[in-house]
Amino acid sequence: MEYDKIFNELFDADGLRKGYYKLDGQGKYVLDTNPTLGEAVVNGLMLTELRTHLEESRKAVHAGLKSPLFYYMELRQFDLPTLAKSAGIASFRVKRHLRPEIFAKLKPSVLERYAKVLMVTQQELKTVPDI
Repeated sequence: MEYDKIFNELFDADGLRKGYYKLDGQGKYVLDTNPTLGEAVVNGLMLTELRTHLEESRKAVHAGLKSPLFYYMELRQFDLPTLAKSAGIASFRVKRHLRPEIFAKLKPSVLERYAKVLMVTQQELKTVPDI
């Protein structure tokens, strides 16, 4: 793995150091802007894994295997039960909505519930980026 990529993960787009939460001596979370090398490597690997997983989700949507809802669920790091509870929709229905043919028939009111929870517009929810 290229270590330059990992160290680039320490800074945001504005060049400011990113903050990390750590436990202090009393067991409370505190903000730390100077992670150790090990923490930087672990965070870099985790972000790489998340990006890879998200890319696989995007490809599954483009291949017609999953609905765009699946991609946005992965993007926001929701699992099925959490998305169902947040949107106020039964888990079995959310699972059905991950199928493209079912998702395509959803009413705007249902799409709006998902869009609100996933922080996207209804129009965005119907497509995924081409990247």
